[in-house]
Amino acid sequence: MAVHAPPGTEPVVEHLVQPGAFAALGQAVGLSAGAAHERVRKLRERGVIRRTTAEVDPAAVGSSVLACVMVVSTSWMGDSAEDFAALPEILEAHVIAGSASVPLKVRTATTEQLQDVLRRLYAIDGVSGTQATVVLETFFERPLSPRSGDQPRSPRGPASTPETPSGRQSR
Repeated sequence: MAVHAPPGTEPVVEHLVQPGAFAALGQAVGLSAGAAHERVRKLRERGVIRRTTAEVDPAAVGSSVLACVMVVSTSWMGDSAEDFAALPEILEAHVIAGSASVPLKVRTATTEQLQDVLRRLYAIDGVSGTQATVVLETFFERPLSPRSGDQPRSPRGPASTPETPSGRQSR
């Protein structure tokens, strides 16, 4: 079922990260809204939190096409971060080792808009090619947990063996 954001949603979403949005956080962790805001501010200052965001449903705001784009280059792309960041459809860009130089996560409303992004990538110095893979379905997207490094491990590997949906252990 398609969800569409009602008119006027964008300003509401943009303001979710303002101090007034900390009342629910404070309630969840046993603090006042002001104390929760101050705690988040201190975590930002220490570099623990890079940014505070609201998770927006891409389909609700007209960005339902997701693509993974591998950029092939003729030169080192490590100095091109600003060029990639200038394209608002690019959600993530990374410099990697391997046959491609920069993998991108791109969101657009249509495949025609995706095609336009691919065209604009060629204007970036050093880009010699792209390979785009359109995502048909997203099973999940997992945010990083502050406790992700604290998972217990046995000397022989992971703490537990994951189970398949049928309840059988996977290997």
